[in-house]
Amino acid sequence: MDIQKIAPMDIERESFRIITEELGDRVIDPELAPILKRVIHTSADFEYADTLYVSKDAIRLAKEALKSGASIVTDTQMALAGINKRTAEKLGCRTFCFMSDDDVAKQAKAQGVTRARVSMDKAVAMGENVIFAIGNAPTALIRLREHIDAGYRPKLIIGVPVGFVNVVASKELIIETDVPCIVARGRKGGSNIAACIVNALLYMIDETRGGNL
Repeated sequence: MDIQKIAPMDIERESFRIITEELGDRVIDPELAPILKRVIHTSADFEYADTLYVSKDAIRLAKEALKSGASIVTDTQMALAGINKRTAEKLGCRTFCFMSDDDVAKQAKAQGVTRARVSMDKAVAMGENVIFAIGNAPTALIRLREHIDAGYRPKLIIGVPVGFVNVVASKELIIETDVPCIVARGRKGGSNIAACIVNALLYMIDETRGGNL
């Protein structure tokens, strides 16, 4: 197989061209397309074209929240590391992951629950101007659903944990609410997918990053 010669700066653009070509004549909401294509770019998995769920007005509301400087909370350090901090900071958005915090670890141990659950409690205490990017822990989504049932309304929940135990059900718990959400139905997802969805939303606002790729 021949190796394609391409300038480093053109690799991402060529990847998106290939993705667009392989999606063919599939009808995709123009507002969703940049997110879906970046998810496929991250995963090389075209199944997301069928499983990525976006609630009504979620993208518009998410962009408004980012423009207002919403905080972004992840459930893993990996997802936190994958978010483009420079672009987020341009909008006044701060990024957090509480999973490694001492108080979270101590409280989780004392209660006999996961750190993901306790870290959601800590994030909820920040207020409602929050976007959650959950790529690993279904217990985080389950806990968020409990807070939602109690009246909490974050700006957006990105629910893309990967795995087998409670993963599918936890995602459906979020879809059932009236909170704006972007969810990868089924077992697939991951911290990299959570981060890339956040980045896709950021890049849609920051035109200098080619949000329309």
